[in-house]
Order: sequence, then C-alpha cells, then structure tokens
Amino acid sequence: MTELIHLLLSILLIGLFLFSKLSPYSDRLDPKYKSIYSFFETLFNPILKALRSIIKPVVVGQNLSVDISQVVLFILLLILTQLL
Repeated sequence: MTELIHLLLSILLIGLFLFSKLSPYSDRLDPKYKSIYSFFETLFNPILKALRSIIKPVVVGQNLSVDISQVVLFILLLILTQLL
C-alpha cells in the first residue's frame, strides 16, 4: 500500500513540475497533451489558489515578485513522500 502511495505522490510531483513549466504555453498544446494538462490543472488550481491566499508573493526586486505557492506545494508533496 505504501508503494502505491509513493507512486501516486511521485506522479503528483512530476505533474506539478510539468504543470508549472507548461502553464504559459497551455493554449498551444496538442489535444492529447492538453487533456493530461487539464487533469493536473483541475487538480492543482484549487490547491494553489488556497495557498496563494495564505502565502503572498515574495518581492525579489523593484516591481518584481515571485509567486511561491507552487514551490510550497512541491515541498509539501516531498515531505509527504518522506513521511509515508
């Protein structure tokens, strides 16, 4: 059972990474990949929206800030992987 949970968490980690990289280009994805992207989008968007309401963007320069909600979710998934 724990192997299945580890596999699921690993898939979520990879999905989050690809989701973050493909988000700017989601309108140009092939239909086959668009459906996979849409799955992860429906999964991650509510979580990321909730995290964005809790964790504000980090100011890294003049008029420049970084949304770290995806980083926080990535770290939480890594911690869950290690705990289970």
